[in-house]
Amino acid sequence: MTNTTDFFENIQAVLFDLDGTLIDSAPDLGAAADKMRLDRGLASLPMSHYRPMAGAGARGMISMALGLTPDHPDFPALREEFFINYEQCMMKNTFIFEGVHQLISHLEMRHLPWGIVTNKATRFTEPLVRSISLFKSAGAVISGDTTPHAKPHPAPLLEAARRLAVDPTRCLYVGDDERDIVAGLAAGMMTAAATYGYIVQKTDPLQWGAHTTINSPSGLCNCLGYP
Repeated sequence: MTNTTDFFENIQAVLFDLDGTLIDSAPDLGAAADKMRLDRGLASLPMSHYRPMAGAGARGMISMALGLTPDHPDFPALREEFFINYEQCMMKNTFIFEGVHQLISHLEMRHLPWGIVTNKATRFTEPLVRSISLFKSAGAVISGDTTPHAKPHPAPLLEAARRLAVDPTRCLYVGDDERDIVAGLAAGMMTAAATYGYIVQKTDPLQWGAHTTINSPSGLCNCLGYP
């Protein structure tokens, strides 16, 4: 790994994961899951209980709320219940991580294309991205169902590079989960692990094989040589 500016001097586009990288959606994801408990007469659980699994989507949230896994026969119905709950609250307490405004502003000032590649379904990604004015300059927004495969498959990242008309090898992908780094490497991109995101306990991002790690959005500014 390296954090030198020289390493990134040939980058022509930057792609980001969404949840845990650009935005903190854990409060709304946790609220959607906790409502499932309340609706069943169960006691509410603190946000600290849900937060570590926020990056795992419905699978992680339902597991934390009800202790059920995808192999449970009721899981499909529970997943849709969670989705409906989330749709009703997903823009209430979600916020942009500190430093993201500065980072995107630097990319725009340098006319460096950027985009979003998330495993979040389009039904959630599109309204969420539209609600955040900062994201209007994104040149590509790829959801988990945009291509036949979601991350860790490289297809979503390759589609984003295609839409930005940038060679994948000249793209940098930033994400807070190992699957982000696996997908980025498989797509032939430079990769950066965001350690400020939803890092599960006992997980070591240094073992993911990313080209570099950043502990804040401003850390990426430093890597790219921005003051």
